[in-house]
Amino acid sequence: MPTPLDPAVPFDSRVESRVSLRALNSFGLPAVAEHLVRVRDETDVRRIVDHPRWGRAPKLVLGGGSNVVFTRDVPGLLIKVEVPGLRMLREDADAWILEAGAGESWHTLVAWSIEQGIPGLENLALIPGTVGAAPVQNIGAYGVELQDRFESLDVVDLVTGRTVTLDGVACAFGYRDSVFKRHLQGKAVIVRVRLRCPKPWRPELGYLDLERKRTETGIAHPDARTVFDWVCAIRRAKLPDPAVIGNAGSFFKNPVVTPEQCRDIIGRDPEVVHYPMPDGSMKLAAGWLIDACGWKGKSIGGAGVYEKQALVLVNRGSATGGEVVTLAKAIQESVYGRFGIRLEPEPVVV
Repeated sequence: MPTPLDPAVPFDSRVESRVSLRALNSFGLPAVAEHLVRVRDETDVRRIVDHPRWGRAPKLVLGGGSNVVFTRDVPGLLIKVEVPGLRMLREDADAWILEAGAGESWHTLVAWSIEQGIPGLENLALIPGTVGAAPVQNIGAYGVELQDRFESLDVVDLVTGRTVTLDGVACAFGYRDSVFKRHLQGKAVIVRVRLRCPKPWRPELGYLDLERKRTETGIAHPDARTVFDWVCAIRRAKLPDPAVIGNAGSFFKNPVVTPEQCRDIIGRDPEVVHYPMPDGSMKLAAGWLIDACGWKGKSIGGAGVYEKQALVLVNRGSATGGEVVTLAKAIQESVYGRFGIRLEPEPVVV
Protein backbone atom coordinates (compact mmCIF):
# COMPACT_ATOMS: atom_id res chain seq x y z
CA MET A 1 0.00 0.00 0.00
CA PRO A 2 1.69 3.29 -1.06
CA THR A 3 2.17 6.03 1.50
CA PRO A 4 1.59 9.75 0.85
CA LEU A 5 5.38 10.14 0.45
CA ASP A 6 5.69 7.30 -2.09
CA PRO A 7 6.99 8.65 -5.45
CA ALA A 8 4.26 6.62 -7.15
CA VAL A 9 1.60 8.78 -5.48
CA PRO A 10 0.64 11.79 -7.65
CA PHE A 11 2.31 14.88 -6.23
CA ASP A 12 -0.92 16.89 -6.11
CA SER A 13 -2.44 14.36 -3.71
CA ARG A 14 0.34 15.13 -1.21
CA VAL A 15 -0.40 18.84 -1.15
CA GLU A 16 -2.58 19.82 1.81
CA SER A 17 -4.89 22.83 1.62
CA ARG A 18 -5.96 25.39 4.25
CA VAL A 19 -3.54 24.06 6.87
CA SER A 20 -3.49 25.66 10.33
CA LEU A 21 0.04 26.69 11.27
CA ARG A 22 -0.62 27.22 14.98
CA ALA A 23 1.01 23.89 15.88
CA LEU A 24 3.82 24.42 13.34
CA ASN A 25 5.30 27.56 14.93
CA SER A 26 6.76 27.64 18.43
CA PHE A 27 5.00 30.93 19.23
CA GLY A 28 1.65 29.16 18.67
CA LEU A 29 0.44 32.08 16.54
CA PRO A 30 -2.68 31.75 14.40
CA ALA A 31 -2.09 31.52 10.65
CA VAL A 32 -3.21 29.33 7.75
CA ALA A 33 -1.15 28.06 4.83
CA GLU A 34 -3.06 28.15 1.56
CA HIS A 35 -1.20 24.98 0.55
CA LEU A 36 1.45 22.88 2.32
CA VAL A 37 3.66 19.99 1.25
CA ARG A 38 6.12 17.99 3.34
CA VAL A 39 9.49 17.11 1.78
CA ARG A 40 11.78 14.30 2.90
CA ASP A 41 14.55 14.39 0.27
CA GLU A 42 15.88 16.20 -2.80
CA THR A 43 13.51 14.35 -5.10
CA ASP A 44 10.51 15.85 -3.33
CA VAL A 45 11.92 19.35 -3.79
CA ARG A 46 12.66 18.74 -7.48
CA ARG A 47 9.09 17.56 -7.99
CA ILE A 48 7.93 20.94 -6.68
CA VAL A 49 10.30 22.81 -9.01
CA ASP A 50 9.23 20.77 -12.05
CA HIS A 51 5.51 20.91 -11.30
CA PRO A 52 3.51 23.04 -13.78
CA ARG A 53 1.55 24.70 -10.96
CA TRP A 54 3.69 24.57 -7.83
CA GLY A 55 6.90 25.41 -9.63
CA ARG A 56 5.51 28.89 -10.35
CA ALA A 57 3.67 29.40 -7.05
CA PRO A 58 4.99 31.71 -4.29
CA LYS A 59 6.92 29.58 -1.79
CA LEU A 60 7.87 29.77 1.88
CA VAL A 61 10.27 27.25 3.44
CA LEU A 62 9.54 26.19 7.03
CA GLY A 63 11.65 24.08 9.37
CA GLY A 64 10.66 23.72 13.01
CA GLY A 65 8.87 27.08 13.11
CA SER A 66 10.97 28.26 16.07
CA ASN A 67 12.30 31.39 14.39
CA VAL A 68 9.23 32.81 12.67
CA VAL A 69 6.45 35.24 13.58
CA PHE A 70 3.33 34.74 11.48
CA THR A 71 1.39 37.99 11.13
CA ARG A 72 -0.84 36.78 8.27
CA ASP A 73 -1.93 33.72 6.36
CA VAL A 74 0.62 32.25 3.93
CA PRO A 75 -0.31 32.31 0.23
CA GLY A 76 1.02 29.89 -2.38
CA LEU A 77 2.93 26.83 -1.20
CA LEU A 78 4.55 26.33 2.20
CA ILE A 79 7.38 23.77 2.00
CA LYS A 80 7.69 21.93 5.33
CA VAL A 81 11.18 20.40 5.50
CA GLU A 82 11.18 16.95 7.15
CA VAL A 83 14.36 15.36 5.76
CA PRO A 84 15.48 12.67 8.29
CA GLY A 85 18.81 11.10 9.14
CA LEU A 86 21.70 11.18 11.64
CA ARG A 87 25.08 9.58 11.02
CA MET A 88 28.80 9.96 11.58
CA LEU A 89 30.01 10.47 8.03
CA ARG A 90 33.68 9.87 8.81
CA GLU A 91 36.38 10.28 11.45
CA ASP A 92 39.55 12.09 10.47
CA ALA A 93 42.75 12.49 12.44
CA ASP A 94 41.67 15.98 13.55
CA ALA A 95 37.86 15.80 13.63
CA TRP A 96 34.61 13.85 13.55
CA ILE A 97 32.36 14.75 10.60
CA LEU A 98 28.62 14.38 11.32
CA GLU A 99 25.78 14.54 8.80
CA ALA A 100 22.14 15.24 9.63
CA GLY A 101 18.95 15.61 7.65
CA ALA A 102 17.56 19.14 7.66
CA GLY A 103 14.30 17.99 9.26
CA GLU A 104 15.94 16.53 12.37
CA SER A 105 15.55 18.40 15.67
CA TRP A 106 18.73 20.33 16.41
CA HIS A 107 18.73 19.30 20.07
CA THR A 108 18.21 15.66 19.05
CA LEU A 109 21.39 15.91 16.97
CA VAL A 110 23.34 17.42 19.90
CA ALA A 111 22.10 14.77 22.35
CA TRP A 112 22.83 12.01 19.81
CA SER A 113 26.38 13.25 19.31
CA ILE A 114 27.01 13.15 23.06
CA GLU A 115 25.62 9.61 23.23
CA GLN A 116 28.02 8.62 20.42
CA GLY A 117 30.93 9.96 22.45
CA ILE A 118 31.51 12.85 20.04
CA PRO A 119 32.08 16.18 21.81
CA GLY A 120 31.90 19.65 20.31
CA LEU A 121 28.21 20.57 20.11
CA GLU A 122 27.37 20.55 23.83
CA ASN A 123 27.24 24.37 24.22
CA LEU A 124 24.48 24.42 21.59
CA ALA A 125 22.16 22.07 23.50
CA LEU A 126 18.43 22.82 23.78
CA ILE A 127 18.40 25.45 21.04
CA PRO A 128 14.96 25.00 19.47
CA GLY A 129 14.43 24.35 15.79
CA THR A 130 15.66 21.98 13.12
CA VAL A 131 19.09 21.17 11.74
CA GLY A 132 18.24 22.86 8.44
CA ALA A 133 17.32 26.11 10.17
CA ALA A 134 20.55 26.21 12.20
CA PRO A 135 22.81 27.50 9.37
CA VAL A 136 20.20 30.06 8.27
CA GLN A 137 20.42 31.75 11.66
CA ASN A 138 24.03 30.74 12.38
CA ILE A 139 22.76 29.71 15.80
CA GLY A 140 25.00 30.19 18.80
CA ALA A 141 25.14 29.99 22.58
CA TYR A 142 27.69 30.08 25.40
CA GLY A 143 30.67 30.97 23.25
CA VAL A 144 30.06 28.62 20.31
CA GLU A 145 28.37 29.39 16.97
CA LEU A 146 27.32 26.96 14.26
CA GLN A 147 29.99 28.37 11.94
CA ASP A 148 32.63 27.16 14.44
CA ARG A 149 31.51 23.56 13.83
CA PHE A 150 30.42 23.82 10.20
CA GLU A 151 31.71 21.60 7.37
CA SER A 152 29.22 21.96 4.48
CA LEU A 153 25.55 21.62 3.50
CA ASP A 154 23.43 20.57 0.53
CA VAL A 155 20.71 22.77 -0.91
CA VAL A 156 18.23 22.30 -3.73
CA ASP A 157 17.81 25.36 -5.94
CA LEU A 158 14.10 26.28 -6.17
CA VAL A 159 14.57 27.59 -9.72
CA THR A 160 16.71 24.90 -11.36
CA GLY A 161 16.06 21.93 -9.05
CA ARG A 162 19.79 21.23 -8.87
CA THR A 163 21.46 20.05 -5.66
CA VAL A 164 24.48 22.17 -4.72
CA THR A 165 26.99 21.75 -1.88
CA LEU A 166 28.03 24.94 -0.08
CA ASP A 167 30.99 25.42 2.25
CA GLY A 168 31.32 27.97 5.04
CA VAL A 169 32.62 30.71 2.75
CA ALA A 170 29.64 30.33 0.40
CA CYS A 171 27.26 30.43 3.38
CA ALA A 172 28.71 33.86 4.37
CA PHE A 173 28.05 33.39 8.07
CA GLY A 174 27.75 36.43 10.33
CA TYR A 175 26.32 37.09 13.78
CA ARG A 176 22.89 35.38 13.58
CA ASP A 177 23.17 35.79 9.83
CA SER A 178 23.95 33.90 6.64
CA VAL A 179 23.46 34.03 2.89
CA PHE A 180 20.08 32.30 3.46
CA LYS A 181 18.75 35.44 5.17
CA ARG A 182 19.89 37.57 2.23
CA HIS A 183 20.11 36.77 -1.48
CA LEU A 184 19.31 33.06 -1.10
CA GLN A 185 16.25 33.72 1.07
CA GLY A 186 13.34 31.76 -0.36
CA LYS A 187 15.45 30.54 -3.29
CA ALA A 188 16.82 27.26 -1.93
CA VAL A 189 15.91 24.42 0.41
CA ILE A 190 18.58 23.06 2.76
CA VAL A 191 18.31 19.27 2.82
CA ARG A 192 21.45 18.10 4.67
CA VAL A 193 24.04 19.65 6.97
CA ARG A 194 27.53 18.38 7.84
CA LEU A 195 29.33 19.44 11.01
CA ARG A 196 32.98 19.21 12.03
CA CYS A 197 33.68 18.43 15.69
CA PRO A 198 37.40 19.06 16.22
CA LYS A 199 40.04 16.98 17.95
CA PRO A 200 41.47 17.45 20.48
CA TRP A 201 38.37 18.63 22.31
CA ARG A 202 38.43 21.28 24.99
CA PRO A 203 35.45 22.71 26.90
CA GLU A 204 34.23 26.22 26.06
CA LEU A 205 33.52 27.77 29.47
CA GLY A 206 33.97 31.48 28.89
CA TYR A 207 30.44 32.54 29.83
CA LEU A 208 29.56 33.56 33.38
CA ASP A 209 26.73 31.01 33.76
CA LEU A 210 29.11 28.14 32.95
CA GLU A 211 31.78 29.50 35.27
CA ARG A 212 29.17 29.57 38.03
CA LYS A 213 28.32 25.92 37.34
CA ARG A 214 31.99 25.01 37.59
CA THR A 215 32.26 26.81 40.92
CA GLU A 216 28.99 25.34 42.28
CA THR A 217 29.89 21.76 41.36
CA GLY A 218 33.60 21.91 42.07
CA ILE A 219 34.27 20.27 38.70
CA ALA A 220 37.31 22.12 37.37
CA HIS A 221 37.68 20.08 34.16
CA PRO A 222 34.21 19.01 32.98
CA ASP A 223 33.77 16.54 30.14
CA ALA A 224 31.39 17.15 27.23
CA ARG A 225 28.49 15.33 28.88
CA THR A 226 28.82 17.53 31.97
CA VAL A 227 28.89 20.73 29.91
CA PHE A 228 25.83 19.46 27.99
CA ASP A 229 23.99 18.88 31.28
CA TRP A 230 25.00 22.31 32.58
CA VAL A 231 23.79 24.08 29.43
CA CYS A 232 20.47 22.22 29.53
CA ALA A 233 19.98 23.13 33.21
CA ILE A 234 20.82 26.81 32.60
CA ARG A 235 18.51 27.11 29.61
CA ARG A 236 15.62 25.34 31.35
CA ALA A 237 15.95 27.67 34.35
CA LYS A 238 15.91 30.80 32.21
CA LEU A 239 13.81 30.02 29.14
CA PRO A 240 10.20 28.85 28.85
CA ASP A 241 9.36 25.54 27.18
CA PRO A 242 7.53 26.37 23.88
CA ALA A 243 5.25 23.38 24.54
CA VAL A 244 4.00 25.19 27.66
CA ILE A 245 4.39 28.90 26.79
CA GLY A 246 4.62 29.90 23.14
CA ASN A 247 7.89 31.66 22.30
CA ALA A 248 10.72 31.83 19.79
CA GLY A 249 13.61 31.82 22.25
CA SER A 250 15.80 34.91 22.24
CA PHE A 251 13.86 37.52 20.29
CA PHE A 252 16.59 40.12 19.81
CA LYS A 253 20.24 39.91 18.81
CA ASN A 254 22.77 41.05 21.39
CA PRO A 255 23.96 44.37 19.94
CA VAL A 256 27.63 44.81 19.07
CA VAL A 257 29.06 48.29 19.68
CA THR A 258 32.41 50.05 19.58
CA PRO A 259 34.54 50.27 22.74
CA GLU A 260 33.78 54.00 22.83
CA GLN A 261 30.02 53.39 22.75
CA CYS A 262 30.37 50.77 25.47
CA ARG A 263 32.38 53.13 27.70
CA ASP A 264 29.72 55.81 27.23
CA ILE A 265 26.96 53.41 28.32
CA ILE A 266 29.02 52.14 31.27
CA GLY A 267 29.50 55.76 32.32
CA ARG A 268 25.72 56.14 32.58
CA ASP A 269 24.84 52.57 33.60
CA PRO A 270 27.86 50.88 35.26
CA GLU A 271 26.02 47.56 35.66
CA VAL A 272 25.43 46.99 31.93
CA VAL A 273 26.36 43.41 30.98
CA HIS A 274 28.98 43.39 28.22
CA TYR A 275 31.52 41.01 26.65
CA PRO A 276 34.66 41.79 24.64
CA MET A 277 34.76 40.38 21.10
CA PRO A 278 37.85 39.05 19.28
CA ASP A 279 37.82 42.01 16.88
CA GLY A 280 37.93 44.53 19.73
CA SER A 281 34.23 45.42 19.64
CA MET A 282 31.90 44.89 22.59
CA LYS A 283 28.75 42.77 22.77
CA LEU A 284 25.99 44.03 25.07
CA ALA A 285 23.37 41.79 26.66
CA ALA A 286 20.09 42.74 24.98
CA GLY A 287 18.12 41.15 27.82
CA TRP A 288 19.80 43.47 30.33
CA LEU A 289 19.01 46.54 28.19
CA ILE A 290 15.34 45.51 27.91
CA ASP A 291 15.10 44.76 31.62
CA ALA A 292 16.69 48.12 32.46
CA CYS A 293 13.90 49.79 30.49
CA GLY A 294 11.33 48.07 32.73
CA TRP A 295 9.84 45.64 30.21
CA LYS A 296 10.20 42.35 32.10
CA GLY A 297 6.72 40.90 32.73
CA LYS A 298 4.93 43.59 30.70
CA SER A 299 2.38 42.77 27.96
CA ILE A 300 0.68 44.24 24.92
CA GLY A 301 -2.47 42.29 24.16
CA GLY A 302 -1.69 38.58 24.36
CA ALA A 303 2.05 39.11 23.80
CA GLY A 304 4.36 39.59 26.77
CA VAL A 305 7.95 39.75 28.00
CA TYR A 306 8.94 36.66 29.95
CA GLU A 307 9.25 37.24 33.68
CA LYS A 308 12.52 35.29 34.04
CA GLN A 309 14.34 36.55 30.92
CA ALA A 310 13.56 39.88 29.26
CA LEU A 311 15.12 38.73 25.99
CA VAL A 312 12.22 36.30 25.43
CA LEU A 313 8.82 37.40 24.16
CA VAL A 314 5.95 35.00 24.87
CA ASN A 315 2.43 34.19 23.80
CA ARG A 316 0.29 34.41 26.92
CA GLY A 317 -2.31 32.26 25.20
CA SER A 318 -4.15 34.50 22.77
CA ALA A 319 -1.45 36.54 21.04
CA THR A 320 -1.51 37.40 17.38
CA GLY A 321 1.56 37.98 15.28
CA GLY A 322 0.61 41.63 15.06
CA GLU A 323 0.68 41.95 18.85
CA VAL A 324 4.12 40.33 19.02
CA VAL A 325 5.45 42.77 16.42
CA THR A 326 3.83 45.74 18.20
CA LEU A 327 5.46 44.69 21.50
CA ALA A 328 8.83 44.20 19.81
CA LYS A 329 8.70 47.65 18.21
CA ALA A 330 7.76 49.28 21.53
CA ILE A 331 10.76 47.60 23.17
CA GLN A 332 13.06 48.73 20.35
CA GLU A 333 11.91 52.34 20.71
CA SER A 334 12.33 52.21 24.49
CA VAL A 335 15.88 50.82 24.33
CA TYR A 336 16.86 53.30 21.62
CA GLY A 337 15.44 56.18 23.62
CA ARG A 338 17.46 55.29 26.71
CA PHE A 339 20.69 53.83 25.28
CA GLY A 340 20.81 55.02 21.65
CA ILE A 341 21.00 51.39 20.48
CA ARG A 342 18.69 49.80 17.93
CA LEU A 343 17.87 46.19 18.77
CA GLU A 344 17.52 43.84 15.81
CA PRO A 345 14.99 40.98 15.99
CA GLU A 346 16.21 37.42 15.40
CA PRO A 347 12.96 35.82 14.09
CA VAL A 348 11.71 36.25 10.55
CA VAL A 349 8.41 38.15 10.38
CA VAL A 350 6.02 36.77 7.77
